[in-house]
Amino acid sequence: MWCWHKRSLNQSTRLQIMSLQLIAKRFRHLPLHPQWLLGRKAVPDGLENITGLVLDIGAADRWIQSHLSNKAQYIALDYPPTGMHLYDASPDVFGNITKLPFRDNQFNVVICLEVLEHVNDPWRGFAEISRVLKKEGEAWISMPFLYPMHDKPFDFQRFTQYGLINAAEKANLRITQLKKSKRAVVSAGLLLSLAIGGGAVSAKGWRKYALMPFAILLITVVNCFTWLLAKTWPDWNDISTGFLMRVKKI
Repeated sequence: MWCWHKRSLNQSTRLQIMSLQLIAKRFRHLPLHPQWLLGRKAVPDGLENITGLVLDIGAADRWIQSHLSNKAQYIALDYPPTGMHLYDASPDVFGNITKLPFRDNQFNVVICLEVLEHVNDPWRGFAEISRVLKKEGEAWISMPFLYPMHDKPFDFQRFTQYGLINAAEKANLRITQLKKSKRAVVSAGLLLSLAIGGGAVSAKGWRKYALMPFAILLITVVNCFTWLLAKTWPDWNDISTGFLMRVKKI
């Protein structure tokens, strides 16, 4: 999301993406949808109580703003190639996380959710978050781990929890909380549903239409079975869809 790429999305591709997004939104909260196990967007713990100047990097439609208190001064930033074409972004500022257009020690809080996988130099992104934070300022940073490529060609890497810790510490950010996004069984079920749906959509010609009803049925079965299994099966910490960490500038 945050690295300029010479290839831009043509009009046909943008229309296809918009059509798929519209269809997906209508069925997102039903188990026939391959992303159903992700659930609704979750607001990170603690954000509702923050105050001061807040920078939301990769703000998209500014959804996080409605969850902040009226004591927070919110600034939304997004990157043109993906923000304009993929997420209908309406930021206050367009910019690049590897060279943020703000002075040092300016923000009390930085929010950077599901962005750094799209940065061609994520370590520089961490350094920039640290630079614009005031001393003792906090940041909420998340990245997917077991999740398919998305926003192609702006998808560059996945970090383990140890990779995230290493990158944060190199940027003088102290981890105060680190949690994984989903239980192991849910993560596995989500990947299977996405693989089924992605395979059907990628099929050529008549096979796509022939496979689609079976794909919907299989996805529904996988989602419901996974949801039930996750209620009782022990978790395994080594598998997750992603990680969210809360850090403080040293």
